[in-house]
Amino acid sequence: MVTALPSQNILQIEEIRDGVLILKDKSLRAVMMASSLNFALKSADEQTAVIMQYQNFLNSLDFSIQFFIQSRRLNIEPYLETLKNAEAKQTNELLKIQIAEYMEFVRTFVRAANIVSKNFYIVVPFTPSIFATPQEGAASILKGISGIFLGKSIQKGAGLTREKFEEYKNQLWQRADSVIQGLVRSGVRAVPLNTEELIELFYGLYNPGELEKGKPPALQ
Repeated sequence: MVTALPSQNILQIEEIRDGVLILKDKSLRAVMMASSLNFALKSADEQTAVIMQYQNFLNSLDFSIQFFIQSRRLNIEPYLETLKNAEAKQTNELLKIQIAEYMEFVRTFVRAANIVSKNFYIVVPFTPSIFATPQEGAASILKGISGIFLGKSIQKGAGLTREKFEEYKNQLWQRADSVIQGLVRSGVRAVPLNTEELIELFYGLYNPGELEKGKPPALQ
């Protein structure tokens, strides 16, 4: 018989405070949402400039970061619900027929094309030296989303005091600011997620079906 593990044993997040993830090993993470860039539509010179700026950005970092792409099948139900309400209020029979046909067209097109929406995130880490282990290094800090939050936790340290948290948070945001400034030169904008947005993100990652029904209860 297979025994299911409690979700607390899987998720390595101990607390979300002031828009910062505090992991069980007392390391910190900032998560930022990044804009997309239509690279294919740029000229050859523009593409070369973007590549060079991105290369310079990566070379300027003295810590590891993670780029995480979330792909989900496009949920058009809210849009169809809006059209359905408009159809119900419409008094012109011809317009009602046109709205109904348009709804069916959108539904059929999205189903046939299998359209997905993509969100881009950047994870910036900070591990206080008193909690770091000799085995930790730049290459092992981030190894995908499961490596950050689902892997085995290292030995736990003492709890973070408010003063220490503020100190470490400031250092974390200094790293985040340098990432934001570096990406801007490549034409990519990044915005840090706040506490509620982080809750919604992880709720969606671990409850993909439930998120399609709406926001998690804590955010309603």
